[in-house]
Amino acid sequence: MIIDKIENLKNYVSLNPYFAKVVEFLEKTDLNSLENGKHEIDGKDCFVNIMDTKGKTKEEAVMETHVRMLDIQIPLNEDEIYGYTPTVDLPAAEYNAEKDVTKYPGVMGESFCVCHPGMMAIFFPEDGHQPCIGSAESIHKAVFKIKC
Repeated sequence: MIIDKIENLKNYVSLNPYFAKVVEFLEKTDLNSLENGKHEIDGKDCFVNIMDTKGKTKEEAVMETHVRMLDIQIPLNEDEIYGYTPTVDLPAAEYNAEKDVTKYPGVMGESFCVCHPGMMAIFFPEDGHQPCIGSAESIHKAVFKIKC
């Protein structure tokens, strides 16, 4: 997991070949001007979902992991809190290959971090993450999905 300012994503381009494409996309695009939905950057291997989600309590938010894709999550209008637990420390659960997600209802993060607008959280397959924690009625956010 990486927590940092969005402008520092360029410092991580060596970690994944698609990061450079995301940096270029961010330089040319105002995320707040995009409509909700999926916006392709490089087909199904690199895209961004713009969405609104209701802020949840730590108890309501669901822990999840991915196998094929990593997430770069960016809150756009409100602070968002993420729970974190290493994937190896999570209990066995059913993987949905079609959606590339394993959900762990009722599992609370071992630790929590806050992202403010202007920051990002990068979650790799080894990072269990519990997104959407916050008091906001609506968290407007961008979630980049990037092939590992």
